[in-house]
Amino acid sequence: MQAAEPQITVEVAKDLGLTESEFQQITKFMGRTPNYTELSIFSAVWSEYCSSKNSIHWLKTLPREGRQLLAGAGEEKVRLVDIGDGWACAFKIVSNNHPSAIEPYQGAAAGAGGTHRDIFTLGARPIAALNSLRFGNIDNMHTRRLMRGVVKGIGDYGNCFGVPTVGGEVSFNDCYNQNILVNAMSAGVVRVGETISARADGQGNPVFIVGSATGKEGIHTAAFATAGPSEYSNEDLPSVRVGDPFQEKLLMEASLEAIQSGVVVGMQNIGAGGIACSTSEMCARSKTGMRIDLDKAPTRQDDMQAFEILISESQERMLIVGKKGEERKLLDIFEKWDLVCKEIGEVTDTGRLEFFYYNELAADVSVNLLAPGGDAPVYQREFKKPEYLNKIVKYKLSHVPKPDSYLEAARKLFSAPNIVSKRWVYEQYDSMVGINSMSTNAPSDAALIRLKGSRKALALAIDCNSAYVFADPYVGAMIAVAEAARNIVCSGGEPLAITSCLNFGNPYNSEAYWQFVMAIKGMGDACRRLNTPVASNNVSFYNQSTFQDKTEPIYPTPTVGMIGILEDISTQTTLDFKTPGHQIYMIGTPHNDLGSSEYLRHVHGIHYSPAPVFDLDEECHIQFNLKKLIQKNFIESAHGLSEGGLFVGLLECAMPRGLGFQAETDGNFRKDAYLFGESQSRILITVAQDTEDDLVNYLNSQNVSFTKIGEVSGTRVIIDEEDFGEIGEWKLIYEDTLSEKMEA
Repeated sequence: MQAAEPQITVEVAKDLGLTESEFQQITKFMGRTPNYTELSIFSAVWSEYCSSKNSIHWLKTLPREGRQLLAGAGEEKVRLVDIGDGWACAFKIVSNNHPSAIEPYQGAAAGAGGTHRDIFTLGARPIAALNSLRFGNIDNMHTRRLMRGVVKGIGDYGNCFGVPTVGGEVSFNDCYNQNILVNAMSAGVVRVGETISARADGQGNPVFIVGSATGKEGIHTAAFATAGPSEYSNEDLPSVRVGDPFQEKLLMEASLEAIQSGVVVGMQNIGAGGIACSTSEMCARSKTGMRIDLDKAPTRQDDMQAFEILISESQERMLIVGKKGEERKLLDIFEKWDLVCKEIGEVTDTGRLEFFYYNELAADVSVNLLAPGGDAPVYQREFKKPEYLNKIVKYKLSHVPKPDSYLEAARKLFSAPNIVSKRWVYEQYDSMVGINSMSTNAPSDAALIRLKGSRKALALAIDCNSAYVFADPYVGAMIAVAEAARNIVCSGGEPLAITSCLNFGNPYNSEAYWQFVMAIKGMGDACRRLNTPVASNNVSFYNQSTFQDKTEPIYPTPTVGMIGILEDISTQTTLDFKTPGHQIYMIGTPHNDLGSSEYLRHVHGIHYSPAPVFDLDEECHIQFNLKKLIQKNFIESAHGLSEGGLFVGLLECAMPRGLGFQAETDGNFRKDAYLFGESQSRILITVAQDTEDDLVNYLNSQNVSFTKIGEVSGTRVIIDEEDFGEIGEWKLIYEDTLSEKMEA
């Protein structure tokens, strides 16, 4: 039976993550003081994670339309992207940052599972996973512990679930020492017209809960997520959800079969906010209501109260609205897959959510009061330029000392954790399950997944350099979009659309909110210019750590996931040098620029400098013409320059086949800036000698800036006639550095 509820006060509301003004707003609209169960519903549904109350105004400024985006099913949360031949792609990134900082294995596994459920509840079958991970100083034992747990959690879940992890990024910075970031991306495919939406249409239609039983984990996770990690975070361990990948695999197959059977009206993953959020969102889209009997939901404990059942975030659960009269068919499908499927209520026309517990009304709330766009709060926070930018203004390139030995500087840079291979990570992931991955020993800049029954491949990339965003949120966010598109173009693909995971500090902090606003503006401008509209967003605020009364936010990290299409797999372009004698060119404009480079941080210890030089018009021009070069079959390889600049890019092209190169720098630039600077919109290409004239003539005719860098040759690295050693020596540094640190 229902236990006695506490007396409701403002302090109780604050403990649940609501503000005093929000509590007053709830009381005003309800015409009475809510009970504890109702207040818990508001705590979950009005949380930032569920309602985007502090971000929705700015999210709406992002481009959400384009010829490649399909209207219809799923557009409320995840827009579908037309990939041709009657197929569509659904893709999304979610964050599970704070839980992963507390319990890295389960937190990361839950994030990986949740994003897959968001995809297959649309009717799409997940075919690829990617992730973006941010950790603190790798030399800290605490960082290595978190990293081991996160990587194992993602690997175990994905490997058991049977979807390949085909790409990702791993970065290290002291700002993530306590507040790590775990962003998980899933992409799936579905036939156009065979999707299902998260709606609750049809008065009298039955409502089912399917999948795992409801437990007490994840209760009040939304309130927990506003606090950030602290020295008391172990007390929040019950807020971390626990996943079961084998259960999720069964749930996916059963859900897809149920959708195909035609007995499903609407379906939604029960994720953040639990049943409270799923019911309110489904009803809001349909302008309907629901009557739910919470005691009919299968539970793991006998003593669960109504509010616990409502806001539990137990994994591997779905809410389904079925067709009245077809209940038996739905039940049979889930029984076939040995999954629980319980009818717990029905759709009403009242516009209210009425939750009963053993025939007693436990909560009665207007859907409009919960729904974004209704009476739920939407805020525009104050923002101002951060003080730390004054340090960046003081930076001068002339104050950066030139190295006494470029070879030693190169070795130090090449051993930086953000530069070296993340083999220790990706070897724990199954990248080949499903046999559609096109990953080889000669990789492309983007991950490529064959689409069965066609010559096409899906191209996927995930990118963000948070140091660039820290230096200039507007430019840094533009670069994140541009780099993701560049990676797809370098692989032979056409960029189509993005999803984003926006990781920022406290929105009540005006400087952190300024970072958020500027990043949204930069992302939007880049997407419009590159014709890559936004298919979905996830916002993670409150990414900061509080220890000994000192609060430190992370670097602003707007992670961009992008998909594109490779029309014919025979046109895949890889990054590796192919054979001695090929000529090496760089297209794009070099600059006397070291801004926000790994070289400045790792070699000189300089952490405040401008974002690297970036021109969006030049980026578009470069990408357009690289696509033409690939179509004309003029080039043998392509690789976008990013962290570590030209030097690291050359080595990344040389290592796959163990081929060396001879290169020359340009005396019009500082040598360290030319080799190690990270100015954008530059791509390394190689060309066979018999097509070199065609390449040069084309670039000149299109007014594309280019520089001849050198030639593929032998097995040694020669720069300006100085011998930098065997390529095999550099590969050992690249392959073994991170593994040695993780085994320490």
